Amino acid sequence: MFLRSLVLCLTAILPCLAAEPNKWWRIMPVGDSITEGGSTFSVYRLPLWEKLTAAGYVFEYVGSKSSPSRVGPLLHEGYGGKNAEFLAGVVPGNFAKTPADIVLIQSGHNHSIEEKPIPGILAATESMITAFRKTNPKVIVLLAQLILSGKLPKYSYLPDLGKEIVALAKQLSTADSPVIMVDQASGFDYKTDAIDDKVHPNAAGAEKMAQRWFDALTKVMCKPELRVAPSPVPIK
Repeated sequence: MFLRSLVLCLTAILPCLAAEPNKWWRIMPVGDSITEGGSTFSVYRLPLWEKLTAAGYVFEYVGSKSSPSRVGPLLHEGYGGKNAEFLAGVVPGNFAKTPADIVLIQSGHNHSIEEKPIPGILAATESMITAFRKTNPKVIVLLAQLILSGKLPKYSYLPDLGKEIVALAKQLSTADSPVIMVDQASGFDYKTDAIDDKVHPNAAGAEKMAQRWFDALTKVMCKPELRVAPSPVPIK
């Protein structure tokens, strides 16, 4: 029974390693201030970097923007105060200059319920993904079902947007370029996971977001091949 389980595990792992045994992954975080970060709140990019590094993945963040962190500058495509339509007009050009293997999209804030923004957000998201594929036909897109906000009624459209994002991911996903929905909404409570503005993550919220991204990334990323370290030289 043990041997059969071991064979099944190896069968699941080997195709990934055989395809790209020493993959250096390029990851582009895309979004608004929740992706960019700020001086008064936390952002998922650093704890995600730490989780991936600790797990042994070989990767780098890419993007046209840079934010400082305790491990050095981390690149991204986060634009505070900007909406999905803005991102659709700017990010694809930057993606063409520094293509990524994986894109993390968390975008949908910076509208209000009065604007009835859901169709525009979905169209902008699809436009971005289409543009990314022109540069990298095999790009993997992780599309967030957005964290919810207590800033109401402004952001009361977010739950409905989340449902549409699930449908959009299924509609756009292909074998060569999967679009995978990442549920950032459930389990995120603005009362405990956001700062006083009820929108931006605090340290606990950023950690939750990082864990959701990490769980999704580890399903599509392959670790580098394990190598046997040389035996220590016996002391004479």
